[in-house]
Amino acid sequence: MASAAGQASGHDRRGLADGAGAAVLGACAAWSLITAGAQGGRPEGVLLAVLAVAAGYASGRICGVLLPVAAPCAGALAALGLAVAAPHTGAASQVASPLGQTGATAALLTLSAGAACCAAWAARPRALRLALRAAAVGVAVAAAVLGSTAGFAACLAVLLCSLAAHRVRRRTPALGGLALAAALVTGGTWAVAENALPDGLTTSLEGQLTQQRVQLWHDALDLARREPGLGVGPGRFAELSPTVTRSPLLDGKPHSAPFQQAVEQGLVGVILLAGVFCWILYALWRSPRPTPVVLTAGAALTALAAIAAVGNALSFTTVTAGAGLLAGLATARPLPDEPARSTTAGARAPVR
Repeated sequence: MASAAGQASGHDRRGLADGAGAAVLGACAAWSLITAGAQGGRPEGVLLAVLAVAAGYASGRICGVLLPVAAPCAGALAALGLAVAAPHTGAASQVASPLGQTGATAALLTLSAGAACCAAWAARPRALRLALRAAAVGVAVAAAVLGSTAGFAACLAVLLCSLAAHRVRRRTPALGGLALAAALVTGGTWAVAENALPDGLTTSLEGQLTQQRVQLWHDALDLARREPGLGVGPGRFAELSPTVTRSPLLDGKPHSAPFQQAVEQGLVGVILLAGVFCWILYALWRSPRPTPVVLTAGAALTALAAIAAVGNALSFTTVTAGAGLLAGLATARPLPDEPARSTTAGARAPVR
């Protein structure tokens, strides 16, 4: 009876996480329609991103139960293939667009490395684990070959976090640390856009981020101050940004997910974006999967959040769907006859 009560309690907690996710994603979709109706604009991009996250998450939950090792392996290969085969990875596109679309490449490579590491923790044979970790190293090497500095750094960070995850006894502090890291990166972008950092540091960061990207952030903040409540409307940044008007080769994005939400959907949009990330961390916290799998996925998704804070990664459906898929794989509920594999080497039961 005690065991049945514990299972029912765990089911209720996971159901609460799923309900919270549905509420947050639904609120994102509804708010985009509200702001578009009030301010004009095109909410289709936001709606497509919400649908991609939801579809990816549902697919991950299903595949994570049926194929706990094969599914993340397939996801890792698919993400790597998309990153390598994408037309924007070539040098020509970098000439055509000074900012390029490198955020999508870095994000896909990060998700690929994270999925490979999750598959390694889910696998039982030691040889297979080593092969999957070697595949994650290969993804990092591919990022270096493609010239994606952000992708290489993110893949390396995910790999190191995954290797260290088996030593973590409590997932709560670790997930809290990931949330803090995402907040620090977002705060750093705001500090750069507001010129709140020392001159030398600002100059150095602008050299890495490019002055054009920082100027887009300035435009986003200026427009957000004019319409802090509802924003200017989804998809309308390109119409109102002086930098985009002067540079027709730009893609019309602020190249920062928080800034894009702030300028196009106001303060509520920023809160909803943060709410989606917090929901994912909460779902990982409640996940019945072993802690190393949870923390590996959390590290990859946090790295993705950092990339999205300084780029336009979330503007690509493949990235948002991949993020939802990885979150779903890491929160999938094991089958009744499948133990949580807390006794496998290096994997511990979910201790919060």
